[in-house]
Amino acid sequence: MDMLQYMYSGRLLATSAPALIDVLMAADKFQVATCMRHCSKLLRNLQMTPEAALLYLELPSTVLLPEAVQSLTDAAKSYLATRFKDIGRFQDEVMNLPLAGLEAVLSSDDLQVASEDAVYDFVLKWARTHYSKLEERRNILRNKLVWLIRFPMMTSRKLRKVLSCNDFDHDLASKLVLEGLFFRAEPPHRQKHIASEETLHKRFSERAYKYRPVKVVEFDSPYQQCLVFLDLKKEECLALWPQGRVYSQAFHLGGQGFFLSAHCNVDQHTAAHCFGLFLGMQEKGSVSFAVEYEFAARSKQEDWKFSAKVKGNYVFTGGKAVGYRNLFSCPWQDLMKDDSDYFQDNVLHLRAELTIKAQH
Repeated sequence: MDMLQYMYSGRLLATSAPALIDVLMAADKFQVATCMRHCSKLLRNLQMTPEAALLYLELPSTVLLPEAVQSLTDAAKSYLATRFKDIGRFQDEVMNLPLAGLEAVLSSDDLQVASEDAVYDFVLKWARTHYSKLEERRNILRNKLVWLIRFPMMTSRKLRKVLSCNDFDHDLASKLVLEGLFFRAEPPHRQKHIASEETLHKRFSERAYKYRPVKVVEFDSPYQQCLVFLDLKKEECLALWPQGRVYSQAFHLGGQGFFLSAHCNVDQHTAAHCFGLFLGMQEKGSVSFAVEYEFAARSKQEDWKFSAKVKGNYVFTGGKAVGYRNLFSCPWQDLMKDDSDYFQDNVLHLRAELTIKAQH
């Protein structure tokens, strides 16, 4: 009756979510798309809850006219992605979400997570929790869950673990890892092009990681050595003002974990804010490393080639760090100005070179 009234008057008596759902389903049965869209609009204006959002996500598979409820399902996905974006804080709640809810949360670029490695671990844990049988788990991973994991953003150490993970078909695991490695080997302009062509999923896009991804090139001879490339967007750097810091993902050399950290800090000599870069060792223990290091950055003056900024030697023990409070020898404002010599297309390109010549 409410649907018929809407067809003749354009008004609905229903105001609660359950009543509006009833009208929407009746309108779908008789394919009254205008009434369905009106119900969807009214439902979007009500206060959203996780339970309601999950109900709305089921609608496209149960109605004859799924396009009429598209705006409602989009709103439900956005709500879940926003509510649970701090996945560490809501780990138990997200672990209990059904597949449609998990897809909504993990499809978001704004997911607050340490790294893509953490997303991979969470997806695997969710699959093992909800699908105890191996074949069922492999099937849901292959058809649904792998598209939520951005393999090109994972660390090399974790990608090696993917290859030996029994939850994935070996051929699929090899394909995903190779795809990720080949993408990382592409120059930046090709990476942008590949990411722009990926319309259905976002496998080649970075999230708002707590720890910034790095690219690492390793050498074994004549010394253990690695080149670590860290790119920071200008908005990420601006967000560090006045005393912020951002950390890179861990990388490994000589069996030890290291990381880079970029800081906005105060120069001890001039009292002006400036950009600092530091190198730290993760593991605490008695092992010590004599490390030669060099920090470099691309600059306009060098035709956007890397030029060394500082070099040094340091004997690392676990938990220690070394670096320079004013890497560019200029005030913060000069580095961040519109015509800065160091931001190429609004990206600051940094490189750290580490060489281990002795360990104790």
